[in-house]
Amino acid sequence: MPYLFTSESVSEGHPDKVADQISDALIDNFLAFDKNSKVACETLVTTGQVFLAGEVKSKTYLDVQKIARDVIRKIGYTKSEYMFEANSCGILSAIHDQSQDINQGVDRSNPEEQGAGDQGMMFGYASNETDNYMPLALDLAHKLLIELAALRRENKEIDYLRPDAKSQVTIEYNDDHQPIRIDSIVISTQHDDFDEEATMLAKIKKDIISILIPRVKASLKAELQTLFNDQITYHINPTGKFVIGGPHGDTGLTGRKIIVDTYGGKGAHGGGAFSGKDPSKVDRSAAYATRHIAKNLVAAGVADEVLVQVSYAIGVAKPCGVFVDTKGTAKVNLTDGEIARKVEAIFDLRPYFIEQRLKLRNPIYSETAAYGHMGRTNEVVKKTFYGANGEVKELEVELFTWEKLDFVDQVKAEFGL
Repeated sequence: MPYLFTSESVSEGHPDKVADQISDALIDNFLAFDKNSKVACETLVTTGQVFLAGEVKSKTYLDVQKIARDVIRKIGYTKSEYMFEANSCGILSAIHDQSQDINQGVDRSNPEEQGAGDQGMMFGYASNETDNYMPLALDLAHKLLIELAALRRENKEIDYLRPDAKSQVTIEYNDDHQPIRIDSIVISTQHDDFDEEATMLAKIKKDIISILIPRVKASLKAELQTLFNDQITYHINPTGKFVIGGPHGDTGLTGRKIIVDTYGGKGAHGGGAFSGKDPSKVDRSAAYATRHIAKNLVAAGVADEVLVQVSYAIGVAKPCGVFVDTKGTAKVNLTDGEIARKVEAIFDLRPYFIEQRLKLRNPIYSETAAYGHMGRTNEVVKKTFYGANGEVKELEVELFTWEKLDFVDQVKAEFGL
């Protein structure tokens, strides 16, 4: 019997995502000037205020106020009427030294024996449902908001948008788990004030359906375009007026959008957030590693869908266990347990080797902090960082290394494919 599945996304201007982006900008700046920095920093944003807290072990000193303001400005909070504005918001920092009790469990004289920065379990997922091996509902939810942000910055076809927004996509599947159609789309977008609320609602709904949706649809391949039809139920700003938004409308905190950050409810999640953590924290690095594994397994033809779990004890390098679930889609004559043992033989999941394999000790995290950490484009970019002492660092870094299909040949050889 057909069934429905839903995923949501939030924009870069959503208060929780503002917090994530500030935290990851701090991570990038610490790593740019000291690759061995150990950082766990949290951000809280609210009306006119930013609070920074966390633990750091680093040789560098940062102008955290400037970094935070630059992020807020880039997102688009640049007007006083937003009640949260880059130049005027207050910024309080309570960042202090990392606990030596934690640090002694991570650092080792032999770097290869580096212990996990915390206990816990991390999950990675991949499916051949889309070209980027991501769940379709989440992929579409992200695309809607990326295009909405583009329209906001262009400020031409739609000229009243503010930075805060959310999306949600519900897809109908058949019994063979193939998408049939889009059942509903929800878009809630912050906007400038209008004189007439009824007029405002009608215009926003018309613009979203006649401008945003066609732009997103046109970017998709033909078979996905057919999922859009005139039977879609649209909920556009369903509560009505949405002028008050962003950190003035809701307090934002680092790490509160972990399902948006990963797989939109498909697969599983271990509970640990990513943003604000350096790669010694396996909450982040092992989640990237398991995504890398799952994606390469699916791309190699081991299964149509794969969920990978790894778990750690704090201060211990070797994982407690590796688990693989192919959801009954395996194309090899092996049990999931046997597949997991082969995965352990191919991919070294000790923290140091994850960092080295995925080049995680580089300032690559700001780009992850909005529109998902997974399913993104692997590319090399140049970035410039400005130190508090006037030092300038120009670096070439590789983004989203965990999205590379660089182990497909090795996986095929191991599995005889």
